[in-house]
Amino acid sequence: MKLVTAGSEQQAQNTKSRGFKTAALLSTLALSVALTACGGQSEAEKAEGAEGNANSEAQTLTIATEGAYAPFNYTDSDGNLGGFDVDISNALCEQMQATCEIVSQDWEGIIPGLKAKKYDAIVAAMSVTPERAQQVDFTDPYFTNSLVFIATKDSDFDPTQEQMINGRKIAAQRSTISSQWLETTYPQADIQMYDTLNNAFLDLESGRVEAMISDKLPAIDWLSSNKDEFTIKGDDIEIDDNFAIAVRKEDPLKQQLNEALTAIKADGTYDAIKEKHFPAP
Repeated sequence: MKLVTAGSEQQAQNTKSRGFKTAALLSTLALSVALTACGGQSEAEKAEGAEGNANSEAQTLTIATEGAYAPFNYTDSDGNLGGFDVDISNALCEQMQATCEIVSQDWEGIIPGLKAKKYDAIVAAMSVTPERAQQVDFTDPYFTNSLVFIATKDSDFDPTQEQMINGRKIAAQRSTISSQWLETTYPQADIQMYDTLNNAFLDLESGRVEAMISDKLPAIDWLSSNKDEFTIKGDDIEIDDNFAIAVRKEDPLKQQLNEALTAIKADGTYDAIKEKHFPAP
């Protein structure tokens, strides 16, 4: 057995104590450094993550259109959305360096859907009206519209004569500038309202109404396959009707869309899209 003197025992205990203190100090310092490093990295990661989330949100723009208002917007036989509004939407997203997600929404629910945050904007040949401006904000106009009456070629319907409209069955799409103008201008007309423009055209074609009022370009588009039997009656009705993009109230997206709209008009993109869908006669 190894003998240990009192002095050497005390020295050993002191050495052991110093060893424990040193180890504890080193351990504390290591833990402190690790926590500091981790804390700094965590803050950086949080900042980077927040920026990434912001960029992710900025890169996706969900736009609603009706999908039943050719040539402005329609749904093809494969279920894909197309038309002037769809191409304008894609051009605006490209200008804003955002990913476009375009969805269809029935006309009656299109503003409620925007207010409920189902999508970010509406690009759907929507006329700017005081009533709508109370619910949403509008961008600068991107199209100016006029109205026309359509009837059969052999019809005596003459929209320049009030008696030809009052009491007659006239078709119009509900909640549109066309129906509002007709109700205000000819309150005695027998106005037949339809959820979609296509349904109104169907009743005109079947003879269930005597005439129809419509935005000019959708009427021309429909007449391209019905020109043998139907025609525009009277002159264009100019009512200073402007189409604009709708966004939620006080949404900064309005300014971004206005800037993008100005840019695609300046670089010729807008004119190319317009010519594609509305070629000069």
